[in-house]
Amino acid sequence: MKAFFSVLFFCLGLLSHSQNVDEQLAADYYKRGEFEKALLSYQKLYEAQPSNYNFVFKLIEIYQELEQFDAAETLISSKMVQYRNPSLIIELGYNFQLRNQMDKATAHYEEAFTHLEERPEYAALIARQFERHSLLEYAIKSYNKGMELNPELNFYRELASVYGEQGNVEQLFSNYMAYVELRPENLNSVKHEFSNFVSEHKDQENNRLLKRLLLKKIQTHPDTYWYELLSWLYIQEKDYNKAFTQEKALYMRQRESLHRIIEVALIAHNDNDNAIASEIFNYILKHTQDIGTIIEVHQHLLNIATAEATPKEFPTIAERYQSLFATYGKTQQTLALQIAYANFLAFQQNKTGEASQFLKEALQLKSSSVQQATVKMALADILVLQEKFNEALIYYTQIQSNLKNSPIAQEARFKVAQTSYYKGDFEWAESQLKVLKSSTSQLIANDALDLKLLISDNKYEDSLHVALKLYAKADLMAFQNKTDAAIALLDRVLTEHKGESIEDQALFKQAELYQQKKLYEKAIANYETIIAHYSDGILADDAYFHLAELYAKILDQPDMAKALYEKIIFNHQDSIYFVEARKQFRMLRGDAIN
Repeated sequence: MKAFFSVLFFCLGLLSHSQNVDEQLAADYYKRGEFEKALLSYQKLYEAQPSNYNFVFKLIEIYQELEQFDAAETLISSKMVQYRNPSLIIELGYNFQLRNQMDKATAHYEEAFTHLEERPEYAALIARQFERHSLLEYAIKSYNKGMELNPELNFYRELASVYGEQGNVEQLFSNYMAYVELRPENLNSVKHEFSNFVSEHKDQENNRLLKRLLLKKIQTHPDTYWYELLSWLYIQEKDYNKAFTQEKALYMRQRESLHRIIEVALIAHNDNDNAIASEIFNYILKHTQDIGTIIEVHQHLLNIATAEATPKEFPTIAERYQSLFATYGKTQQTLALQIAYANFLAFQQNKTGEASQFLKEALQLKSSSVQQATVKMALADILVLQEKFNEALIYYTQIQSNLKNSPIAQEARFKVAQTSYYKGDFEWAESQLKVLKSSTSQLIANDALDLKLLISDNKYEDSLHVALKLYAKADLMAFQNKTDAAIALLDRVLTEHKGESIEDQALFKQAELYQQKKLYEKAIANYETIIAHYSDGILADDAYFHLAELYAKILDQPDMAKALYEKIIFNHQDSIYFVEARKQFRMLRGDAIN
């Protein structure tokens, strides 16, 4: 008996496998537009399983593609003998529409709605069937009628999607907002949907429309999610002052967490709108008693002050750090502040010895393994700044060993490769970079690939690696904030190694440094040289994108920027900048939808 069942299950398995193969073959024929072959395959499947409605509807579609409308009608009618399924009624109507018999088509479409009287929940099924044939007005009617008959049903999200297909953005916004009222926990997903229809430009029609709808909601139903959505819209427009106003209003209503206000401040700070960021951070200091938040906010304010300070103002910033340490101590809680202070000493005041000693003292604090690794990473970076490469490599390697496979360990491995590259040990650097190409961090993987390509593309041309060593030295000088020296050394690379493979890399690196010094004409000249002479090189799309960003966001020449973004869209579809270039191009062109 056991043997019999084993054979039976084996045979059933073979039968199931055979059917799956036949179904896949039929689907492939259909996708390729080979409808005659698809018809034969689906007919065979339908004969084996006449109650399988997937095969029924696929056969109907194929008959219609082949304009065999009588055959389609016969199949539909045979299935409607026992029960007039609303989906089949719509299919029969659509079959009449394809034959230009609109009166009969409309009659069947209206008949489908009669089933909603008995079962309002059929509304989604009926609407989706209409959507399959782009009968969007009927789909809208189905969703609305279903909710009218049963107010507990919620099809606002589906309605918004249909209105989006129609291009009716106002109704799309309105229905998503109705959805938020019923499901406020899904606010973030609605923001994601809205992001496809608004842009940075506050004067765009969609932006104005959404703003008008939200302000009306705030006036009539001042629920917190409307303030949050309006704040989100202002952030998309980079109007952080108005976003702050909304978040303050929200905070005053709830008197809960300051988290959202901190988030606006950080976004403004990251976008270099430091005036409003400072205002928001100072507001937070006045309204929080949380020590952790106070220390974090002071650190951000010091970062802003440091970025805008002249060397004469550095002693004042140092005093502010010392005042905070006097108040809150040099403890585990102020560890991030201690790292920031060490970086300030090393990178702004060039007090690298004092900075590294300060961090070595911080390592004596009782802290978690991740915090220890963070301090070691900062310390190693400062040791690289001092060109104490071997000592730096010890700390990077310790991080790798203590926190294997973690994001910070992968970053440390990249720093090992980068430090080896700075000191001219290109073979070891390349071996480390090969591992990092598959890093779980996309940013590290991209950086690793870029550095590996730089080394591998240039190490074989000269066995002594003269040009590559000069370039690596210039790269290190840039890291050390010795910008003028780095530019001068790159000039030497471009003069002494003209025509070698390193030339486009040197031009690009120099252009970035020119931009830092606001020498925009020189940066433009370098980018244009890369585009003119290295259009097939790996840096061509980088040059197009950086030049476009320079024209768009610094020089305020949108037409020049638009032409450059367009080059990426049409000539560099595989570029990592493709998506952003397309977005910026559409915005500059004034498209209503991103």
